[in-house]
Amino acid sequence: MNTAQILNKVPKVLLHDHLDGGLRPETIIELAKDLKYEKLPTSDSGELADWFHRGANKGNLVEYLQGFEHTCAVMQTKESLTRVAYEMMEDMKKDGVCYVETRFSPVFHTSKGLYNDDIVNAVLEGLEKGKNDFGVGYGLIICGMRNMQNTLEMAELAINFRDRGVVGFDLAGEEGGFPPKKHLEAFQFIQRSNFFITIHAGEAFGKESIWQALQWCGAHRIGHGTRILDDLVIDPDGNVVGLGDLAQYILNTRIPIEVCLLSNVHTGAIDKLENHPFIKLYKAKFRVTINTDDRLMSDTTMTKEFLTAIDLFNLSLDDVEKITINSMKSAFINYNERLNYIYKIIKPGFQKVRDNLLSLKK
Repeated sequence: MNTAQILNKVPKVLLHDHLDGGLRPETIIELAKDLKYEKLPTSDSGELADWFHRGANKGNLVEYLQGFEHTCAVMQTKESLTRVAYEMMEDMKKDGVCYVETRFSPVFHTSKGLYNDDIVNAVLEGLEKGKNDFGVGYGLIICGMRNMQNTLEMAELAINFRDRGVVGFDLAGEEGGFPPKKHLEAFQFIQRSNFFITIHAGEAFGKESIWQALQWCGAHRIGHGTRILDDLVIDPDGNVVGLGDLAQYILNTRIPIEVCLLSNVHTGAIDKLENHPFIKLYKAKFRVTINTDDRLMSDTTMTKEFLTAIDLFNLSLDDVEKITINSMKSAFINYNERLNYIYKIIKPGFQKVRDNLLSLKK
């Protein structure tokens, strides 16, 4: 087996995935036809995939987000939402993912008259059917948008569905000019409800965004967090030799960082992969996880993200397992469920691959 085949076979955990950023191009075309949506740039699935990737790969978050106009436009009925969620679960199975937390914002799926409850129910129906058919576990995260005033409504929606598959609340969208502390009411409601928070922070704005997410809003995980780099002291050889107060706090409290390697280049969070802080943070014992972000826009999978990390940063299979376990420890499902995945699926899955590799050498 080559490295990509090995990575595909080992059980993986995905914590940062946008449902509306991972549609299959052929599904977009079919749904557009059903909904009489005529704004797609092409009706050829290969060309459409290329269009999304080219559009996203401009080193700018605002331009990266433009492709979502099309994906959200075809996710406006219960049937389309259920289909997209179900196909996502099938794609996870093909990618060797054993547990996924996908996220989306219901506010973008109301143009055909659906109510928020209808939207969340439709997505959960697809996820649950996918779990039953493909054996992949899931959690759904509801996103509020930084530039909108209805984040408390989205937080309440997340809590209303906490016993039906929703596991957390997120704040997404453009960072510049929209600090997370503007949404304190939503976050305080989530905290009072003993629920989980992850926040996009330190992707397109500085470490102050991360600090606010943690200290004002109570985030349990940080989405992207690349600007932690600004709080590290790095020697000429690229080693971390000192930490600022914020970085030290994140390390001390084991705050998980949802790293998305390829999309961070596409959005301009990092100028090139070689400069990504991931490996510095990993070697300094931060709890880093590896994720896809938007599989369609960044033309990626978990297998590809890990392959990228191995090629660039010389990770071993042991490193991949450690990061996967870190991800499962950081999931927003119950503690005993996390342990079950670690000891009954992840560790045995990695051991099985190691045994197969040994037998191939004999």
